[in-house]
Amino acid sequence: MDLLQKIKANAKLHNKKIVLPEGTEERTLQATDILLEEGIAQIILIGAPEVIKSEATRLGLKNIDKAIIVNPKSHEKMEAYAEILVELRKKKGMTMEQAMGLVQDPLYLATLMIKAGDADGEVAGALNATGDVLRPAFQIVKTMPGISVVSGAFIMIMKDKSYGDNGMMVFADCAVHPNPTASELAEIAVATAKTTKAIAQMEPRVAMLSFSTKGSGKHEMVDKVVEATRLAKEMAPEFQIDGEMQADAAIVEAIGSKKAPGSEVAGKANVLVFPTLEVGNISYKLVQRLAGAEAVGPVLQGMAAPINDLSRGCSVSDIVNLVAITANQAAGM
Repeated sequence: MDLLQKIKANAKLHNKKIVLPEGTEERTLQATDILLEEGIAQIILIGAPEVIKSEATRLGLKNIDKAIIVNPKSHEKMEAYAEILVELRKKKGMTMEQAMGLVQDPLYLATLMIKAGDADGEVAGALNATGDVLRPAFQIVKTMPGISVVSGAFIMIMKDKSYGDNGMMVFADCAVHPNPTASELAEIAVATAKTTKAIAQMEPRVAMLSFSTKGSGKHEMVDKVVEATRLAKEMAPEFQIDGEMQADAAIVEAIGSKKAPGSEVAGKANVLVFPTLEVGNISYKLVQRLAGAEAVGPVLQGMAAPINDLSRGCSVSDIVNLVAITANQAAGM
């Protein structure tokens, strides 16, 4: 059984409610049909019921009637959700009139459903930009206690099985935070270690990457990674975390043993934490394209509830996979 099969099998055991705010979008509906047929999760679709049913008929879908369909313009909990939003945002001057308008926005409605306990997680982004997906998430669900930064991890499944754990690695941050401070980078490292254990089902060996290995280079950018490594080890002594190190020292045992002798991570890393978003985003895309790796994600880390963002170019299978991952995150919480 490969990783995605394991993730789906685990999701089936927990039967979580995942809300899809882009409920009239074609790929979302096709993914919903598969998710419901396979019993991966309970699905809440937000959208006009008549449009959803018409599209389901047009697409020849057989399982959409098993979904919970919520009309954003006339659902029965509009006022209750608006009251939650006013309470959360009253210091920002939120009025009941403004809140009643926002609860008709599917992205706000989805996060309010999670806040109210009516859904366990959310997947969106097939139609909406990342900023639009995350804005209500930050305002309503917010981050986990003790975590100030949200990041995005990709599970990378390589054809070459000599790297990571049988060809599987986790890369972060590849999706969200452009230039984290040392303390934020430490939080990203710890969050990624937790994702690796909960979702990828591996014991994390975290390499904090730089252009220097154990003092071979001197620069303030290196200093940031050195400090982040120290902080991450303090935050989560139960995980194997080491750095700073170059990419080859992290993943090639012969090089790791020379450049970082005695390290429990060097040459054996299955988690790579990048110093900035540009490095992480470029790296995962290069590995995906040049090495033919499968990139699963991004899995958003650090939110108080699992909310995940799709690429607008996503496939139906991408949506199915991310819903299954979101269900696993919800089960882990």
